[in-house]
Amino acid sequence: MHEPVQTDRIMTKFTHFKSVKRPPKPNTCLAAPDGFCLAAEPDFAPPVFELSADALFARLIDIVSSEGSWIRLEQEPSERKIKFVAVTGLMRFKDDVDIEIIPIADQQATLAIYSRSRIGYSDLGTNRKRVNDILHRVTTN
Repeated sequence: MHEPVQTDRIMTKFTHFKSVKRPPKPNTCLAAPDGFCLAAEPDFAPPVFELSADALFARLIDIVSSEGSWIRLEQEPSERKIKFVAVTGLMRFKDDVDIEIIPIADQQATLAIYSRSRIGYSDLGTNRKRVNDILHRVTTN
């Protein structure tokens, strides 16, 4: 069983992906469909999932809830947004993660996800690994 983790600072406002600006440091990962972010260049576009937006949202809630070192701060089902803090293993660094589900059709949806470190210059690829892991888990669960 994991002990509760203090989040130090709680950021309860959701990221506005249209206006998100990334820092010059290489300690973030942004995945978003082409043209979704107007002020930042995503690292890559996520896949389109053969799921409704509500089903994709529910799957992501399950994924976030299953991680003992992730603290869900907020969710907004009507807007299909999730915000959580991921705490790294050894050093216990706290990374902020926002996800927004983007409906495409009745049974198709994609998402925007922004994972970023609170401190430090480089994250040694931790945020990119986390984003890729989440995307992988959506397709395999």
